Amino acid sequence: MNKILATGLGVGLQGTASAKPFPQQEIKVGVIGLSVHSAAYTEIINSGASSPDFSGCRVVAIFHPAGNTDVEFSEKQLQSFTDTIKAHGVEFVSSIKELAKMVDAVMLLTNDGRPHLKEIIPVLKAGKPVYVDKPLAANLSDVLAIFKVAKKYKVPMFSCSPLRYVKEAQEIREGKVVGKVLGASAYGPAPLQKSHVDLFWDGIHAVESLYTVLGGTGCKTVSRTSTLDADVVVGNWTDGRIGVFRGIRKGKSGFGGTAFGDKGIASIGAFNGYRPLVVAIVNFFRTGIVPVSEEETIEIYAFMDAADESKRLGGVPVNLADRLSLVKTNT
Repeated sequence: MNKILATGLGVGLQGTASAKPFPQQEIKVGVIGLSVHSAAYTEIINSGASSPDFSGCRVVAIFHPAGNTDVEFSEKQLQSFTDTIKAHGVEFVSSIKELAKMVDAVMLLTNDGRPHLKEIIPVLKAGKPVYVDKPLAANLSDVLAIFKVAKKYKVPMFSCSPLRYVKEAQEIREGKVVGKVLGASAYGPAPLQKSHVDLFWDGIHAVESLYTVLGGTGCKTVSRTSTLDADVVVGNWTDGRIGVFRGIRKGKSGFGGTAFGDKGIASIGAFNGYRPLVVAIVNFFRTGIVPVSEEETIEIYAFMDAADESKRLGGVPVNLADRLSLVKTNT
């Protein structure tokens, strides 16, 4: 049995206080997919043995499935990722099944949301907790299917963007900066990838920032204005708050935004590296406690799906609950 699940952590619920701390034994981590994140996350974990954030945790194996040429990295990039990973003593294996036998937990880091459902099923069947890189899937139907299969096998999994763990965004969410957040805006790159729902590809980073500072779920309707150069998506929350996402496709780009609170106005912060997310992933592997709830993750993807539908309808507001109900019915 998986060492982590054998500690009695169960499925792992966000904020569950009853979960027992993971004993200080080695956690062997496997990676699926060869990407920027595969190399970076491996380097952070395997170079951090002396840090309490990563001690007792090590990436030991990776499986690189055949990629899709429309989203794949160049051969030069793939070789660079391979060299970095091999330099940290990681073994390349020939299948997900082989990988699952070698590890206690998995980071699914394929640079494409389309195969994630297929790739995660054997991992969940094997009882291995999973972190899934963004985008969780290429469409909302597969997002819901992934959570459904995780429940079926009673194995904890989560997915999020590194932008969730920007220091300023976390402090705003905790009420330390502007008090109660009354609204927010976030911006970031939003290139389009034809096989994915528009904002799933890179837009998710700033959308996740928006949800982070607004404190989670509660969006009722979404409307989108879209041109070749940019997107502006306005979300109306049930409590009257407004969240705005701006996706950039021309000119200077970057990540950022503003939170508006009852005690102040502040920047939500810029991207400052992968380490905070990797710390959260390792803590998840140690405790079994999911750091981002299923409900919040699903709503983030429903927000982007509804934005796609609003674009198709010429910018009219689209109800998130209606979109979720329709997708569930057709799934």
